[in-house]
Amino acid sequence: MDKKSKRILLAFGIALLAIIITEIIRPKPLDWREYYTVESKDPFGCYIFSEEIASLYGNNLENNIVKKDPFEFLRDSTYQPNSMYLMVNSSLKLDKRQFEKLSNYVKQGNIAFLSGRSFGKVLNDSLNIETYTYRYLQEKEVYPAFFSKILLKDTLKYSYQKGVYQSSFTAIDTLKTEALGFYSNKEDKNTEDLNFIKIPYGNGAFYLHTFPEAFTNYYLMKGNQQYVANLLSYTNPSSIYFDNYLKTGRKVVTSPMRFVLNQASLKWAYYLIITGLLAFVIFRGKREQRIIEVIEPLENSSIEFTKTIGDLHFQHKDYGNIIQKKITYFLEKVRSQYYLNTNNLDKEFCKKLAQKSTHSLEKTTTLIETIKMLKSKSFHNEQDLIQLNKLLEEYTT
Repeated sequence: MDKKSKRILLAFGIALLAIIITEIIRPKPLDWREYYTVESKDPFGCYIFSEEIASLYGNNLENNIVKKDPFEFLRDSTYQPNSMYLMVNSSLKLDKRQFEKLSNYVKQGNIAFLSGRSFGKVLNDSLNIETYTYRYLQEKEVYPAFFSKILLKDTLKYSYQKGVYQSSFTAIDTLKTEALGFYSNKEDKNTEDLNFIKIPYGNGAFYLHTFPEAFTNYYLMKGNQQYVANLLSYTNPSSIYFDNYLKTGRKVVTSPMRFVLNQASLKWAYYLIITGLLAFVIFRGKREQRIIEVIEPLENSSIEFTKTIGDLHFQHKDYGNIIQKKITYFLEKVRSQYYLNTNNLDKEFCKKLAQKSTHSLEKTTTLIETIKMLKSKSFHNEQDLIQLNKLLEEYTT
């Protein structure tokens, strides 16, 4: 590599390193999406509220984070009496099973505090309520207030504007429902836009609130924490169960393996299989011998040449020459393989050859006598060649 190429690569590497360092050290941009989870420290998360909720009740409150479906939690758990189930999310659409368990919980003298812009068909039909949400971000400031004379003095103290969707109750059961809060403005109090109501239910009550943005990190850090404290001042539970399951920003496993990963035993079995396969590939790959290439043996061209010469002699009917070469080849083989002297083909030679070749003495004698006879003849015919070839093939195979 020449110097110019090295300089280009060096400059490229420095630029890439600078980009990586810049991405690492630059401030993380704020995420303004709605999460409402207790883990989220983004503007519209509920981390601060979950940490400070106990202090709103004088630090004597038992605060429990519920990470299960409300149906499962209220079915399987033993909850404290005079407790409150608190749900905060952009939308709280409970199904029939969830509402059945929650309503039974309330009937026993507990409180369900739900803050969301909409509540779904089941809650609307069961509690005779309707809500309406302006489907765009409000450009004007929103001032939530209370009907309580004690709290009315705080009207216009708390303002909300950024990321706010104004939602209010458009229909309620006036015989059972108590209006607690509304949206106000600087000109006059608009008592029609209700945003906070109480519905007695059995021995307990439902508190419904349509302004969940008030519980988020962003507004609790902007001096509006007193509004949340005033909201919760209508309740006095011994313990709170803060829902962290029905959340817009809840992390959900969308993988096709979610069932396996949600079961502890199946999850560990899955991880064990993956680990075993990786170990097998790593160690097996190191010890596996590479494929040995098959090398074809070199052809013995002398054999092909001999066959060609033999065919040539046979075509010319030169039987004597072929017989002579066959005899010469056989005797050479006897000398190289059995280390016998072939100058004198007598009975002693036949006996030694028979012993070393493991052929019978009779067969060996027949072959040697035929060779001696053919060597003594001056003229050979085709029958002589056939006879010799047959004897040699029987003896050498």
